[in-house]
Amino acid sequence: MKDLTLTNISKSFGEKQVLCGFTHCFKGGSRTCIMGASGKGKTTLFNIILGIIKADSGIISGLPERISAVFQEDRLSEPFSAVANIKAVVPKSVSESEMLSCLAELGLQGSEHLPVSELSGGMRRRVAVARALLAESELIVLDEPFKGLDDAMREQVISVILSRTKGKTLIFATHDTRDPIALSAELLEL
Repeated sequence: MKDLTLTNISKSFGEKQVLCGFTHCFKGGSRTCIMGASGKGKTTLFNIILGIIKADSGIISGLPERISAVFQEDRLSEPFSAVANIKAVVPKSVSESEMLSCLAELGLQGSEHLPVSELSGGMRRRVAVARALLAESELIVLDEPFKGLDDAMREQVISVILSRTKGKTLIFATHDTRDPIALSAELLEL
């Protein structure tokens, strides 16, 4: 697994500079937590890594071909079930039983075939996490993956993330200071 290096990444939206000369090397297979107040550029940084937006300047090297993500919003297809939302992005080699197993690990047994429009916010969040964990990827980017989860469920999801991301590079954003400790992640403040 190669390192992902961002060098002097800058991004502005009109007059507002969100990132200015951001430089960091994310070691291959490492876990990194990015923290900072709202508006400090966490989501912008993720969107640049994911190729959704372009940096105004800077260099990215070592970006893997396969990346999966949980966005700030869940980005699920509302009329479809949890399983159908996962099937839409994972390779055919991932069996439905593997999908059901991951959903059960995330506390969603019994809800796998309901339309996601009928699920609570925390349940939808866990479907988005399952989709990112099951997608074929070397890098996983999670933007506030524990949003809407109570403490017990947060611990359960953290446990699943730890077990299912071994050997992959994990970058996540959170506002909870417990999360980088729970995930044994390097803390990077913006």
